[in-house]
Amino acid sequence: MLIELSIKHFAIIEELTIPFEKGLTVLTGETGAGKSIIIDAIGLLLGGRGSAEYVRYGEKRAEIEGLFIVEDAHPVMKKAEELGIDGRDSMFILRRDITSQGKSICRINGKLVTIAVLREIGQALVDIHGQHEHQSLLQAEQHLGMLDGFAYQELRQTQLEYQALYRRAMQLQKQVRSLSENEQEMAQKIDLFKYQLEEIEKAGLKPNEDVELSEERHKLSHLERLFSLLENSYRSLYGEGSGLDFLSNTVAHLEEAATIDKELKDVQETVSNSYYLLEEAAFSLRDYIEQIEFDPNRLEYIESRLHEIQQLKRKYGSTVDDILEYAAKIEEELDSIIHKDDRLIKLQEQLQTIWNDLYVEANALRTIRKEAALALTEAIHHELRSLYMEKTSFAVQIEQLESSKHTAVIQGEEMAFGPDGADSVEFYLSTNPGEPMKPLAKIASGGEISRIMLALKSIFSDQQGITSVIFDEVDTGVSGRVAQAIAEKIHGISSGSQVLCITHLPQVAAMADTHLFIEKHETNQRVVTSVTPLTKDEQVEEIARMISGVEVTELTREHARELLELAGQHKQV
Repeated sequence: MLIELSIKHFAIIEELTIPFEKGLTVLTGETGAGKSIIIDAIGLLLGGRGSAEYVRYGEKRAEIEGLFIVEDAHPVMKKAEELGIDGRDSMFILRRDITSQGKSICRINGKLVTIAVLREIGQALVDIHGQHEHQSLLQAEQHLGMLDGFAYQELRQTQLEYQALYRRAMQLQKQVRSLSENEQEMAQKIDLFKYQLEEIEKAGLKPNEDVELSEERHKLSHLERLFSLLENSYRSLYGEGSGLDFLSNTVAHLEEAATIDKELKDVQETVSNSYYLLEEAAFSLRDYIEQIEFDPNRLEYIESRLHEIQQLKRKYGSTVDDILEYAAKIEEELDSIIHKDDRLIKLQEQLQTIWNDLYVEANALRTIRKEAALALTEAIHHELRSLYMEKTSFAVQIEQLESSKHTAVIQGEEMAFGPDGADSVEFYLSTNPGEPMKPLAKIASGGEISRIMLALKSIFSDQQGITSVIFDEVDTGVSGRVAQAIAEKIHGISSGSQVLCITHLPQVAAMADTHLFIEKHETNQRVVTSVTPLTKDEQVEEIARMISGVEVTELTREHARELLELAGQHKQV
């Protein structure tokens, strides 16, 4: 759940720290006081799109920080581990700073993360549902995901198997299309690849040849200096009056000294061994010097060869090994093109096998979805009855996917496949008895959409593992007993998840376990927003204001007390 939210220099908010409790927290206040701004801040904290316009005028940056605590078994713990985020103590501190230039800095538990990572963690913690989300409910393409979310446990394994096959089908289909390009393009590729292979093969390259030749060129270019250095080294070591001559005398003297004092034996052996090692090194230098022979033709050949290799590098790779690797690659591709008909037949056979397997998995998905659709329909009807929509009929229509970039002929019939199966799902509704079922988008009013959305949220909230649910004025367009039913439904959701709700309905406000009052006022000629937890008496005044509008009378206060009393009775049931 969200424990605490801190907001600084955000829109009309100067600085706020809001503690939150379990259960249902209601936020109320006059229109424009800043209620939705607080929800906007939470949305940005969860990875929403940021903008420099959110930064309070005259400030360098807006800062938003939230503290969340979850259970050890919460799904977000596994996500955090996969993303390398320390989730010990089951505590997550999300922070987002937005600069006046529009740049975002995101952190989770002190670690810098991308907005994508912030969004992935944030969406696993909080579900924000506002008026704009009614639009997603009206979009038929969203309905498949909603149904799959309802049947997640039963569907997941089959869906993973389907998606693995689908990815393989896409790879094979891409290869088939590549081999099915027009003949002129294939002929041009063949000519190009043959020319490139001939040029590389003619060069007769050897692995690592460029490195070896460069080293040899360096040695030949400094051969005279090398000869001089080695000859001087040899003369210093070997010959009359050289280092070894003096060392030989030292060995002889130490041998005699060791016969007098045995403690010198080790020193004598060390010097003696050094003498023989140096003598061997001198002989090696002599042999190396005798083999040195300056060959200008060899240097000229190396220069020419390196120039030839450099010309190939410009075309085919930065090293000789890269060039040889490129040659192997185009040789394989050339062989594939030349024998494309045989390869094409094999790929098409493999692809058809995958399509057949996809067909089986798609049918398995459809079977699970049909069973889930019946269960979802029953659950929705149950929820709608409690929202005074008992005469409304809801149905989930599952059809074969009609159009897709990816189709196959299965058992003589063309079939379309998508990333999530071969199904098209759409929610249908009939709000009055005797009327035909029609697509949800074409029949539902604003108030009906609010109730249907709330019914879906009631069903999904327990399954999604979300710790906090936020409702931003989802009760728009309803009143009377429907408003009371919505209030009870929202409070019911709060029994399994922490719920934050912005509302203009007194019935919803009366259900609050915690009531926060949002207001704005002027300080130093600047507008600021404040948040105040209401006492019982203050809650009566606020609900009375919500009932009456401008003037609060004793009658509206009495009505407010009655709403609070009824709400208290409902909570005890």
